[in-house]
Amino acid sequence: MTQSKNGNIVASAGNSIELADIMREHIRDYQEKYPLRPHQYKVVSDVLNCRTAYLGGRIEKCDHCGSERITYNSCRNRHCPKCQNIPRERWIKARKSELLPVSYFHTVFTLPHDLNPIILCNKKTMLNILFKSVSQTLLSFGHDQKKGLGGTLGFIAVLHTWDQQLNPHYHLHCLVPGGAMSKNGKQWKPCMNNYLFNEEAMSIVYRGKFVENMTKAYHSDALSFPGIIAPYKKPERYSALRSSLYPTVA
Repeated sequence: MTQSKNGNIVASAGNSIELADIMREHIRDYQEKYPLRPHQYKVVSDVLNCRTAYLGGRIEKCDHCGSERITYNSCRNRHCPKCQNIPRERWIKARKSELLPVSYFHTVFTLPHDLNPIILCNKKTMLNILFKSVSQTLLSFGHDQKKGLGGTLGFIAVLHTWDQQLNPHYHLHCLVPGGAMSKNGKQWKPCMNNYLFNEEAMSIVYRGKFVENMTKAYHSDALSFPGIIAPYKKPERYSALRSSLYPTVA
């Protein structure tokens, strides 16, 4: 902390290097190679302006000594490390309290980039389909007596929407405990030999459920096809897209 000449205004020294400092130095060079999309530009703008005079602020005054501290408003963007550090730690702590004394498996379900334009125009519908398809897949394998565990599976699913280059890349990371509760809810049924489900079989089921759920949304007019994706509104173009998804959804 530092003090002004009048001795009663306190502000942050700001000696540490932050993400915003790096972005100010290099964002123009980055933009020359990778033009920012509107939602990406907003993230950059929020990070650069977080807790600066640009977003406004307030003066906090101590009732005891009279010292005053300038505090600027935060951007509250979920991608900002300043704003999300404490919430992230709270979330991690809460999730750790839910962990069971069993093995866990990390499974990832992805969508092909060919679907990116449709997802960007139908985010709520398409991402709900992604979550629903993944949930149906995992639960069906959990209930399956022969291929699965013969019980009710539990899991946490976290959506990721970008890759490391900030390009759209939609996929779910799932944390799955190595076991399931019996149908009567009284017995834990662990997986055998540290093995959950067959990856290839699970991928096939997931593809089928995703394509089925997306097709239902298409036929119920829950999907919109503006601009460059307008051709997919035609049944023959959608049918071709649907056929192309089977080998790529995994």
